[in-house]
Amino acid sequence: QVQLVDSGGGLVQAGGSLRLSCAASGRTFSSYDMGWFRQALGKEREFVAAISRTGLSKYYVESAKGRFTISRDNAKNTVYLQMNSLKPEDTAVYYCAAGSTTGSKRAEDYHYWGQGTQVTVSS
Repeated sequence: QVQLVDSGGGLVQAGGSLRLSCAASGRTFSSYDMGWFRQALGKEREFVAAISRTGLSKYYVESAKGRFTISRDNAKNTVYLQMNSLKPEDTAVYYCAAGSTTGSKRAEDYHYWGQGTQVTVSS
């Protein structure tokens, strides 16, 4: 198993930036593909970004391309989501997740989840 702890959320004005972190413990972090999802109030959880085990392949939802960057540091057992040019519609609880299907945008393909971190973007 792997345990995930999300952090880095907060309140930011539109146009601002935040960097989310997800620290993993347990089984070998580098053996998992990692993803970030978000869930806004009253909406379904949606895919944001994913990164392969080596970090060489990255995938984004269309609305995040050019603004968000996913990365990982396998030596630190941590995955990051750098979010720039934030918009009010990015407001949500953000979750990191670990799975075994590279690049999957389906929540069902991720086996372990962090507790979530709230991101609020004011206009």
